[in-house]
Amino acid sequence: MRTVRVVLTGATGFIGSAVLRELRRLREERGHSLAIRAVGRRPGAGLIGVDPLVGAGQAGAGQADSDEWADADLADPRTLAGVCEGADVLLHLAALVAADEESCVAVNVRGTEALMAEAVRAGVDRSVHLSTAAVYGLGPYRGIAVDEVVPAPVSPASRTRLIGEAHALAAGASVLRPGLVLGAGDRWVVPALAELLGAVPALWDGGRARMSLTEVGDLARLITHAGLTGAPVGGRIWHAGHPEPVTLAALVETLAREGIVAAPERTLPLAACLEQLRSSETRLSSRQFSLFAEDFWFDSREVWSAAGCPAGPGPLDRMASSAQWYRDLLKGRAA
Repeated sequence: MRTVRVVLTGATGFIGSAVLRELRRLREERGHSLAIRAVGRRPGAGLIGVDPLVGAGQAGAGQADSDEWADADLADPRTLAGVCEGADVLLHLAALVAADEESCVAVNVRGTEALMAEAVRAGVDRSVHLSTAAVYGLGPYRGIAVDEVVPAPVSPASRTRLIGEAHALAAGASVLRPGLVLGAGDRWVVPALAELLGAVPALWDGGRARMSLTEVGDLARLITHAGLTGAPVGGRIWHAGHPEPVTLAALVETLAREGIVAAPERTLPLAACLEQLRSSETRLSSRQFSLFAEDFWFDSREVWSAAGCPAGPGPLDRMASSAQWYRDLLKGRAA
């Protein structure tokens, strides 16, 4: 079987670590012949649930099924020269989420443009680019299809990631827009919800809001499948949440059952919640609150069908596997 060579950016991140695990699982459990080249600014030690990557140059040019590290920085496009040489697949998962517009432009726009140009120059067969549903901006959104509404990003990170999508599409990449992603390694979604529940200890608007959620392992399966099979087709944008939206009430109930948050004992209308939020000491904004308290749901059925990749039972059914990680994280933050 011919070795498929995969270039992976963002391998030290939350989603990238899960994709690296999935690639290695396919190689070890199913006999896929894969060689992985991770691209980044530092060797991949300390990955969540993944052994460290070998250092640059240690993988041997002719050694199949080995992992190697390529030192490069998306903020410096010159360092990307040659990173896709000999590759069949590019999985571009790296992005900068920061408040500084200039830094986000350097990584998410110019870095993506340079990387995609390098993939085209090297003759990469298939590319997958990870974006975010945050490019749509403020909701509520209720089951919208891709570009059913005009994206209106409100942060430097989401604005520049939207621009970066255009470079990926021009290179023929499949662009994936997940909503909120849960699982071991998540340092934003569940921790933010826990902090907001501490600031406003109630079930906001009765927990009716519906959200597009994905468990990180399921998203990793979709990304890996898309890269290795070429389905769904490239040059298109796809929503990448679980096909079934999750209500805030169901999410909070699951987190409470796993001992991650305390179950609210009352409900409050949104107006009262926002008033209490403003008077609290939380660092989180009303915009971040709205991601949980209002509908933030995108129709994601098509991508799983087009990819021929089962979506899995859903993020709440997967919560038990990451519950201890969340409990330890929140306990550490409280301490």
